[in-house]
Amino acid sequence: MKPTDEKTVEETIDEETVEETDDDEEIVDEMTDEEKWAEIDELFDRYEGPFDIEEVDLDEDDVQRIDLGALVVTPFEEMQLQLQVDEPRQRVQSFLVGDGASAMEVALFAGPRRTSMLAEIREEIAAATEKEGGEITLLEGPFGVELRRQQPVTDAQGRRGTHVSRTWLVGGPGWVLRGIVFGRAALEPENEDASIALLECFGNLVVRRGTAPAAPGSLIPLTIPDLEQK
Repeated sequence: MKPTDEKTVEETIDEETVEETDDDEEIVDEMTDEEKWAEIDELFDRYEGPFDIEEVDLDEDDVQRIDLGALVVTPFEEMQLQLQVDEPRQRVQSFLVGDGASAMEVALFAGPRRTSMLAEIREEIAAATEKEGGEITLLEGPFGVELRRQQPVTDAQGRRGTHVSRTWLVGGPGWVLRGIVFGRAALEPENEDASIALLECFGNLVVRRGTAPAAPGSLIPLTIPDLEQK
C-alpha cells in the first residue's frame, strides 16, 4: 500500500548554479514519503517483539500462554479473547482481544522470506480507505510505520459517524502480522495508559509460521486453543 498521492521529489543540482555556503550550513537531501516509510520499515527492530518461534524459548518461564497454532498469545490482566471464525470455511481467521475500553484484532498472513511487502499492504489499505471516503495518515509508531484511519460509518438506525482505528504491521521470516486497534486506544493514541495493554500484547506475540507453502498475502488460519495446556 502506498502512502497515497504524494509526488516524487527529485532534486537536481547544477554545478554552475550552486552558491557557496558557510561551513556550518548543511545540504539536506529531500526524501519522498515512500522512501521515508521504507526507511522506518528497515530500521524497526523486532528485538522486543513480535517474535518468530525460532527466536524464543517458550519453556524457559512459567507464563500460561494461549496457543492458537500459528500464533501464541501472552494474556494480560482481565483480557477478553474472542476468535473470529470464517463460518463457510470453518477456520479461525483472526482473534480479538480487549480490556473493556479498547480492542485489537490480530491476523497473520504469509509473507516473503527475504524481502518486505509492507509498502504494498499499506498501499492496499490506503486505496480501500479512500475508496470508502475515509482519511488515512501514516506516521512512525511503536512497531514501525503506523496507519491511522478515519472512516465514515452508518449504524442500523441510519445514524452517521466516524470509525477511528490504528493499524500496526510487522514483517518477519515468511510472515506479516497485522493488528488493528479500536476504542479508546485509537481515539486517544497519545494516551499511553489507554494503549499499554494492547501494545504489550502485540509485542509479546510469537509467530509459528510453519513450513507449508503459501502465497504472500494469503491468510494463515489459526486454531482453537486448548486452554488446559500452557
